[in-house]
Amino acid sequence: MGSQVVQTLRQGVWASLTGGWYHDPDQNTFNNSCHLYLWIFLLMLPLSLHLALPPNTMALSIYCSSITVFFVLIKLTNYRLHLMFDEGEAVIRSSLSDLSKAQEKKSNASDSCPPNSFICLISSFLSEAEPMEETYCSDEIEVVLVDNSAPEPGSVHLEDSDTVKIIITMSCDPETAAQLEENVKQSLLENAQTTMTSSKSDLEAKEGQIPNESNFLEFVSLLGSLSTRMGGTCTQDEGTSECKEDSKTAEDEVLFCMCSPQTDREKDPDYDSLPSQTSQSESSMLQVICRPEATNKEEAYTFHTVHSEQLLHLTTHTSSYDDFMEDSLDESSETSTQEKPTKKIYYKLKLFPGKWINVLYDRLTLLALLDRNQDVLENAVAVFMAFLVSFLGFVLLNHGCFKDFWIFQFCLVIASCQYSLLKSVQPDAASPTHGHNRLVAYSRAAYFCIFCALIWMLEHLLRRKDLPVSTLYGFTIICSDVLRFLRDLLVGFTYCFPISFLVGLFPQINTFTIYLLEQIDMHFLGGTAATSLVSAIYSLLRSLVALSLLYGFCFGALKEPWDEQHTPALFSSFCGLLVVFSYHLSRQSSDPSVLLSLIRSKVMPALVESEEEEEKDDANIKDPLPGKLQNSMKEILLSDAVVCSVAYILTFAITASTVFLSLKPFVTIVLYALAATVGFVTHYLIPQLRKHHPWLWISHPVLKTKEYHQFEPREDAVLMWFERLYVGLLCFEKYVVYPAIVLSALTNDGFALSHRKKLGIHCDVLLTTVAGLKLLRSSFCDPSFQFLTLIFTLIFFHFDCPHTSESFLLDFFIMSIVFHKMRELLLKLHFILVYIAPWQIAWGSAFHAFAQPFAVPHSAMLLLQTLLTTVFYTPLAPFLGSAIFISSYPRPIKFWERNYNTKRIDNSNSRLVSQVDKETGCDDNNLNSIFYEYLTRSLQHSLCGDLMLGRWGNYSSGDCFILASDYLNALVHLIEIGNGLVTFQLRGLEFRGTYCQQREVEAITEGVEEDDACCCCEPGHLPHMLSCNAAFNLRWLAWEVMATKYLLEGYSISENNAATMLQVYDLRKLLITYYLKSIIYYLVHSPKLCTWLKDASIQEALQSYTKWHHIERDPQVFSVKIDEDYVHCLQGVTRASFCNIYLEWIQYCARKMETPVDSDEDSPLVTLSYALSVLGRRSLGTASHNMSNSLESFLYGFNTLFKGDFRIATKDEWVFADLDLLQKVVAPAVRMSLKLHQDHFTCLEETEEASILYEAITNYRSSLVICHESDPAWRKAVLSSRDTLLTLRHMIDDGTDEYKIIMLYKRHLSFKVIKINKECVRGLWAGQQQELVFLRNRNPERGSIQNSKQALRNMVNSSCDQPLGYPMYVSPLTTSYAGTHHTLRSIGGGALSLDVIRSWLCSKWVRKDNLTSCNSGVNMEEAECGAGGSSSLSHNRPSSVTSNSLSLYQQRARREYRSRSVQPHSQRPPVSSQSGPILDSGSSHGLVQRLSNSQLSFNTSIASIFSQVRTNLSADSVSSSSSTLSLLFGKRSFSSGLVISGLSAAEGGNTTDTQSSSSVNIVIGPSHRSSSRATQVRDTKNTTPQQKY
Repeated sequence: MGSQVVQTLRQGVWASLTGGWYHDPDQNTFNNSCHLYLWIFLLMLPLSLHLALPPNTMALSIYCSSITVFFVLIKLTNYRLHLMFDEGEAVIRSSLSDLSKAQEKKSNASDSCPPNSFICLISSFLSEAEPMEETYCSDEIEVVLVDNSAPEPGSVHLEDSDTVKIIITMSCDPETAAQLEENVKQSLLENAQTTMTSSKSDLEAKEGQIPNESNFLEFVSLLGSLSTRMGGTCTQDEGTSECKEDSKTAEDEVLFCMCSPQTDREKDPDYDSLPSQTSQSESSMLQVICRPEATNKEEAYTFHTVHSEQLLHLTTHTSSYDDFMEDSLDESSETSTQEKPTKKIYYKLKLFPGKWINVLYDRLTLLALLDRNQDVLENAVAVFMAFLVSFLGFVLLNHGCFKDFWIFQFCLVIASCQYSLLKSVQPDAASPTHGHNRLVAYSRAAYFCIFCALIWMLEHLLRRKDLPVSTLYGFTIICSDVLRFLRDLLVGFTYCFPISFLVGLFPQINTFTIYLLEQIDMHFLGGTAATSLVSAIYSLLRSLVALSLLYGFCFGALKEPWDEQHTPALFSSFCGLLVVFSYHLSRQSSDPSVLLSLIRSKVMPALVESEEEEEKDDANIKDPLPGKLQNSMKEILLSDAVVCSVAYILTFAITASTVFLSLKPFVTIVLYALAATVGFVTHYLIPQLRKHHPWLWISHPVLKTKEYHQFEPREDAVLMWFERLYVGLLCFEKYVVYPAIVLSALTNDGFALSHRKKLGIHCDVLLTTVAGLKLLRSSFCDPSFQFLTLIFTLIFFHFDCPHTSESFLLDFFIMSIVFHKMRELLLKLHFILVYIAPWQIAWGSAFHAFAQPFAVPHSAMLLLQTLLTTVFYTPLAPFLGSAIFISSYPRPIKFWERNYNTKRIDNSNSRLVSQVDKETGCDDNNLNSIFYEYLTRSLQHSLCGDLMLGRWGNYSSGDCFILASDYLNALVHLIEIGNGLVTFQLRGLEFRGTYCQQREVEAITEGVEEDDACCCCEPGHLPHMLSCNAAFNLRWLAWEVMATKYLLEGYSISENNAATMLQVYDLRKLLITYYLKSIIYYLVHSPKLCTWLKDASIQEALQSYTKWHHIERDPQVFSVKIDEDYVHCLQGVTRASFCNIYLEWIQYCARKMETPVDSDEDSPLVTLSYALSVLGRRSLGTASHNMSNSLESFLYGFNTLFKGDFRIATKDEWVFADLDLLQKVVAPAVRMSLKLHQDHFTCLEETEEASILYEAITNYRSSLVICHESDPAWRKAVLSSRDTLLTLRHMIDDGTDEYKIIMLYKRHLSFKVIKINKECVRGLWAGQQQELVFLRNRNPERGSIQNSKQALRNMVNSSCDQPLGYPMYVSPLTTSYAGTHHTLRSIGGGALSLDVIRSWLCSKWVRKDNLTSCNSGVNMEEAECGAGGSSSLSHNRPSSVTSNSLSLYQQRARREYRSRSVQPHSQRPPVSSQSGPILDSGSSHGLVQRLSNSQLSFNTSIASIFSQVRTNLSADSVSSSSSTLSLLFGKRSFSSGLVISGLSAAEGGNTTDTQSSSSVNIVIGPSHRSSSRATQVRDTKNTTPQQKY
């Protein structure tokens, strides 16, 4: 803990103050010295130049050129060195000081040494031990063999300087040591002249032997021969040093050196001999180290024999080429007096073609010295930023903006900004990610340049003498004083750069850019939230384009004065364009990707079609979401084209009529009162009445949905009357009230400004345009709080400060910004008070208890921070989760800088070896993330419509909601709120969360209605009201339950333990039976069956299966316990036993085929079925590791087959003739058998019948998806909303190894909707990021993530992006459109487009024309009248029924009537109309009653009536039927065209009055335009006596 604090202070606190410089004790002296001198140079250079030279251009040029050249050299050198490490080659060298000394002691023995000989350094250490009684001493002998030979061709590459050390140490007495010394010398000299044929195996044969006087030379000989095998001829490397054959160096000699331990200690104070042995059993020790130093992937062998009873161990080590750590010997072998060879790695740095220098350096040291820039562009940007910092900083020094000590402080700031470009602070206090963040290096320099540029600009403005003086809202604004104040403020911020970056007040520069552009667009231009940097730039640019166009029209209209009786056309055009632009911009998302993809599909359809064909090739990757988004965008654009045109015409007409000027006081008062009333009812009263606890006093909602009392709703949410009212009032408010208020204010203010300019024509026009655009866009996008802003504006400027008002439009504009900040301030204060309330504080650690009392004196500072963070829209984060709050850096509404989203692991994005050897993504979080992904798709379909229906209460940009159900808990973050669109992000939490998460889930799911407490007693509560304690506690929560029965489409999960279902052998036998029957079914239904039956190679391979005496006797595969066709006496399975069980099923399946196939006992079909059954069972046995009796192995094998891993035995390789036999027959049969086995428990008798089993498999093939969860088809099926899915899951968690059968059923899931204080969420997220990234707290049980029920701290913090949090799923930013919500479309009729208008007009015109013709007796066919009206109502398209289609309909009707007339009455189905849907009606009375109530005589055509209701005209007698027809159609108007041919009783013997049926023949009269046609409408129905109308 102490070291972590010191490291944080060093690398975090001190480095943030200096810009990145700190002393790192883990680095070498060179790096630390370079860092220090670099920082001193950057600090002293501007200071010395400013003090020594006059403030002129010469000093500025010297400083800027020096810094530029300095940075160019450093960046160029750094870039070239990294390029050398990437592409260069390394030269490895080693040196021995003793070997260099040995060059002077050449002996004649070197002449007999070949070039590939060994250098043998023999040292005999004779320790002068004290006289002891033991018969032995601790004398030691050491043999060091250094291999300098060149490698053999094809062997591992060794450089000239590479060495191989072989050290043998053995304890012995002095006499033996002397004798061994002579023997070793002679042995080595002989080995040098002879060819060694020993190998490592010879040495391994000595395993277990103890080195002694007799075998010591044998060990030395074997080791020497082993090492010489690595020798070879020396190869010449291009561009490297050459090997000379005639070179004889000291390394080719054999040297003998006799030293004593005493002299060794004098030469080397670190020398330490081997410890003396205390017993004879410990005196024998062999230590051999054969390790090439700095070779490429050499194997080093280390042999240790410590005691006589221990064996010889072999350890293999692998060292890589880039391993720069020096090899060291064990302490037991460090008794050698020879100097250890030092390894040096040189890299060749090419300066010129053919010229290079050797650089002794490595990449890690270079990275510790300087930050790496990846490409040339980054280096160029760094150099430019360094130049810009030096230029702007020295310019301000020359201008005299800084005096005395502040000059040094400013030079320190300059040095820190420049040093961060060389070695940045990692991690920075504002860094959002772990590890090295490249953008942080440019942040200090970028902010410094921005601040200095603003100061420089203000300095130039302050030198002007003609600065204006203005009065705004009663305040006299002196521009010089304001500019001077701003300059001093910026200078003060510049001084505080080290402190500001230390506490993390400045984000990285791209985050700041998004934040700044988003705030400008939202508060001044009425834009929506940005989702990325491109989105922020695009959104602001389109707003500025619209503003520039509107500015021109407004300037032309207000340039000249105009009277009240005439409004200029240019001003009316300006108002119309303002409404059009505001409406269109409010309907567009800030993300242009969908619009660009739609444009590309229209402009370049060929390219899009080619991409779609590539996606079709891999259907698993095909995602329907992009197509849905494009269709929604296309629908919006077509609708806007119509609505904007109509809106422009209406706005132009209204403003040109001077209605706002003529009725000036009356219109404004009515509009204000209407807006306040509608807003109060829509955004306060109705949402409060729909809350789970209205006003936090009532125990249940006042306005309840139909699903409120249902336990498990099975249908879509029913549209309630108050939802219709809410939508109507919302549309009326958005599209009528507020546009009228803004247009009225524009007209009145425009008229006033045309006569008197307040701030100048340009400023007045700009303010008017900006205010109108912002107010209209805000009203269209999110009018939830507009009525409060309006009321606050009227009260403040009409009663509180009536003399300070400028104009209503400007007042409304200013108050919209102020009121937005006031709401943020209230949310922050509510979060702080709830979080630090002493009666519900949740201390997560000892630090929390320590910080709680110290938060009291922090209150004043906390209030100041709250005000400042509200102004700049920054989170207020609890420090380490305690009661002390600190300000974080400003963020956009999106909050997170990274576009993090979860990528599900399956077979499409994982290695094949991981799919075979282990379960792909077998953890529960990865498998269950698909449910959150489907939930995201469901929300994309319905979220915007549900918000507009008021099902989530009031909402705004940045709001956070939690959806909680039985096992799904997701945080939904609303980012962008538009007019008919919502962009959101879903963060799914773990199913089985931690203890803290479970406590918070219980807090949001438990009810407080049963609480009867009031303070310390329990007096109860009033009916339908909450108790005092419950109401008090609900007010001290940072969250609130908005709805308890919110319905979304999802999947309910049911799981069964597979071990329980297969525990008994009979159940396993049943599974195998279904497995084989499924194989037969899929074989018969395969389109390749005929090909397989005629394939000669398959028939030849299956010859053995055609014999009736063929027996499969594999005991590891077939067993009487699990095989139905097992013959006990034969100990196997035969063709006869197989046919005895499965022949009937084969023949039944064959009979269902369209093409007949021979299926007798000797047919090829039975042979192939038998062979596949054997193959399937053998594959199962192989996958089960041939342990059929074990349940665990059986489940393992079945799961292996279920996921598609088939291990084919040699006998079954015939199946490779066509892999479809495995993929299309055996593999689906495995999966189908699991479903059939489940059905066995519910309907045992039914599954035993062949017909029922056949029908079940056929139905499951089309309706059920059965596959493994790692199969991409599983994700595709879930996202495609398949109704039922089945899978087998292998769960390995906390030592448990279980197999679960998972069944998914699509149904409506009920969620609780909990709204969380968005400032609470932003503050907790910011606190987690600072604690884990900057303060580096790695404690998994840290106090900041402990449960806190009042703030849901654990759930919020666990939803952070990984690795800060641990969400199961994080969705990409998803946009939901209102047009995809069916309930909302049923209210408004859907989007308005030209096609819809044309269809509506055509239907209305055709109906009207037909009715006129029918009523007046003109020459038009009555059938066409009816057909046109019918199709217009039923299909909403223009109807033109031709004579051919009508005649076909007549013939079909005659055939149907003739076929049904001979049937008994009880079997006659009702005849439905072809032109529309069938709607049941209770009786003819209901039909006539509806027609009479709506006063329809003949305003609806015949076919339209017959398409809306079932045209069953029945009566007891002829009189009742004729009276009904007379009442429906009238007698006069229809007497010439309608002939009732007769009412005849239906056949079948129904003669009673109550069960008589009639046939009505309606014949249409002839027309002179065409030949005679007749339409017969026949219907039969049981009728009841008609009531009196």
